[in-house]
Amino acid sequence: MTEHAIIHNTALAIDGGLPCVPDKPNSYLHGPQEIGDEEIAEVTDALRKQNLFRFLKDPATSATAQFETAFQKKVLTEHVLAVNSGTSALIAAMIGLGVSTGDEVIVPGYTYIATAAAALAVGAIPVIAEIDQSLTLDPVDVERKITPRTRLIVPVHMRGAPCQMDELMAVTRRHGLRLLEDCAQANGGSYHGRPLGSIGDAGVFSFQHFKIITAGEGGVVVTNDRSVYERAACYHDSAYAFWMEKRQKLSIAPFLGENYRMSDLNGALALAQLRKRDTILASLRAIKKRLINGVSDLSGIELQNMPDPAGDCGVALAFFVESSERAKRFAQALRAEGMSAGSMFDAGFPDRHVFYHWDYVMQRRSPDRHGHPWPLADDSVRYDRDMCPATTALLRRAVAVPLTQRMSQTHVDGCIQAIRKVNAAL
Repeated sequence: MTEHAIIHNTALAIDGGLPCVPDKPNSYLHGPQEIGDEEIAEVTDALRKQNLFRFLKDPATSATAQFETAFQKKVLTEHVLAVNSGTSALIAAMIGLGVSTGDEVIVPGYTYIATAAAALAVGAIPVIAEIDQSLTLDPVDVERKITPRTRLIVPVHMRGAPCQMDELMAVTRRHGLRLLEDCAQANGGSYHGRPLGSIGDAGVFSFQHFKIITAGEGGVVVTNDRSVYERAACYHDSAYAFWMEKRQKLSIAPFLGENYRMSDLNGALALAQLRKRDTILASLRAIKKRLINGVSDLSGIELQNMPDPAGDCGVALAFFVESSERAKRFAQALRAEGMSAGSMFDAGFPDRHVFYHWDYVMQRRSPDRHGHPWPLADDSVRYDRDMCPATTALLRRAVAVPLTQRMSQTHVDGCIQAIRKVNAAL
């Protein structure tokens, strides 16, 4: 740390001083930056076959089926089902886990709104629980929120950080509940050596444009439970049982489903991107480790509590300061120095990753003219912007620095200098 201890350029750029972060990345996206000849070759091959429908052909000729097989080897679950989005994966997985009309589903107050929306889509009621200094679901508050109507707990590995899975799994066992891991932002993360998504009853991933690897749009459901897989598969395609009848006999009777299929065009892109995932993560983790080593001795900031640092994907550096005002000023000063940084919650900015801005959940708005499923909610399920005070208090004091695998060593060193400089000045 001694090489970072001396700051020669002490005047903040926001106050007219010289910025100290050079060589800013052109993009903070992960998968899209890696699109190249491999992706073009896979997608072109799928187009040349002139059949982008994944079923009614040998799986060896389907890019989507090949992707499922490759992903299975990464996540180490028995079953993998590719779908057309992360939200579709959440919905299909909830159906697979038996979530039904009027059930309660516990979700964190810090996650993309899709986690709560998926519960509503299957007729269930989202119950919003607090996060803690890991910025993930607080097991203590989860247990407080359990009622006789609770069916499912959905921990979300936000910004690539693994949740406290041992504690959360213990809660589910005590109360006889199911657990679904939302790994949309944590593809390739792990918890004590186990791939995220393989620990709970099921897991879901997203391959949307802004994720670690991308299929443009796409998602996956993973599970070790054959019944969960079959129910999710039937729901993801209303004709799934008929496409599969010559190859696979289901142990359940088919039922009404939707159309959440992944096309072979998306499957081809996902397959090529998956081969690059571990290289992307290795770079991100090395960058984050260098940043943490460079700022961990500072007394003015408190780093995010990481339940398993080795399993963190490394897509962001997050730390807490003493107040929301300081967090805003800190983030503004870092941006002036040449970094990408932001405070994690501002009531005036509608970030749909914070429950505070989930307008149609907070106001119980529904496309159904009878208001379904809200009339089924227990009287104790209430929503207001003050309902998770620990979550908003933490996020108000938090500063996030997004990371990309394309950051140069010079840029990373400049970021370390900037954080130290701003911390000293403020």
